[in-house]
Amino acid sequence: MHLHELTHLMDQFVCSKGWYEVNSPRPQTPRNIAVSLSIETAEVLEHFQWSEKATNPEKLAGELADVALYLFQLAYLTQIDLEKAILQKLRENYHRTWDQDQVK
Repeated sequence: MHLHELTHLMDQFVCSKGWYEVNSPRPQTPRNIAVSLSIETAEVLEHFQWSEKATNPEKLAGELADVALYLFQLAYLTQIDLEKAILQKLRENYHRTWDQDQVK
C-alpha cells in the first residue's frame, strides 16, 4: 500500500467520524493535528523511559501507528504530497554531510 492510499484511508476515517463538520468536537485544523502529532510522539517516548528496549512492543506499534496517521492527516490538510516530500528529503540528505565533532 502506498502513502497516498493510507492518507485516503485516514481521510475516510475522519469523514466517518464527522470530524470535518463545522461544530466537530475534534476540528481537523493543521494546528490541532500538529498538537496531536506532538502528543502522540511523546507517547512513543514513554515506551523507552528508563529502558533501551520497548517494554511492550504491541503498544509501541499502536503509538507508532497513531503518529503516522496524524502525520498523514497533517500532510493532507496542508496539501503536502508526503510521499514526494520524503523522496525529496532523502535526495537532499544523500548530499548532506554531518560533522561528527558537532554531534554531542
